[in-house]
Amino acid sequence: MELTLIQKIIVFAIPVIFAITLHEAAHGFAAMKFGDKTAWMMGRVTANPLKHIDPVGTIGLPLFLLLMSKLAGGPAFLFGWAKPVPVNFNNLKHPKRDMLWVAAAGPGANMVMAVFWSAMIQLGHTLGGTLGLPLMLMGAAGVFINGILAALNLLPIPPLDGGRIAVSLLPPGPSAMLARVEPFGFFILIALMLTGILSTLMWPLIGLVFTFATLLTGVSDQTLLSLISVLLN
Repeated sequence: MELTLIQKIIVFAIPVIFAITLHEAAHGFAAMKFGDKTAWMMGRVTANPLKHIDPVGTIGLPLFLLLMSKLAGGPAFLFGWAKPVPVNFNNLKHPKRDMLWVAAAGPGANMVMAVFWSAMIQLGHTLGGTLGLPLMLMGAAGVFINGILAALNLLPIPPLDGGRIAVSLLPPGPSAMLARVEPFGFFILIALMLTGILSTLMWPLIGLVFTFATLLTGVSDQTLLSLISVLLN
């Protein structure tokens, strides 16, 4: 089975938009709970995608990557971002400690969404017929994109969420040293990607998210990987 570009866009659209936007909303919600209402006052603690969508990162880049994969005849690699939720860490009740929970909220939201989309695969399998397969493919897209976002953001490189978690957990000296890496974090990611190290680091984490989601919903690994293979080719 091979999907057309339009079919891939339809299947990926909802999972990608909500994976990216709810990740950011979760940061804002956690920040509000721990004392910083900046995101809440700006209307960013919401599930409304329109409040979080970045025209380039949420729509343009994923569409471009899908198009390029189709033209090249190779597997698709999806990547994107939303408008970052503003967080003033100085407003948190305990800035260094609470930073951990604010940062972890984003990948945590992606893991919850991965479970939800895995459940949609199971539902699609139960329904069968003309509705079942599209629902299963959308579910697989949701597990896939949320697995990627959770794994990427858990890497211990500031300003990724994993970097902020590490800054929160480390003793003051090493914590300050790691925090100073933040201005160079994007360039470190590019270097890791170009050398192939990034995928080596991410795939074990992605696999853990897949396993977590499928174990909770009863979807077999073979079913998930077969559906993802259809989506990526």
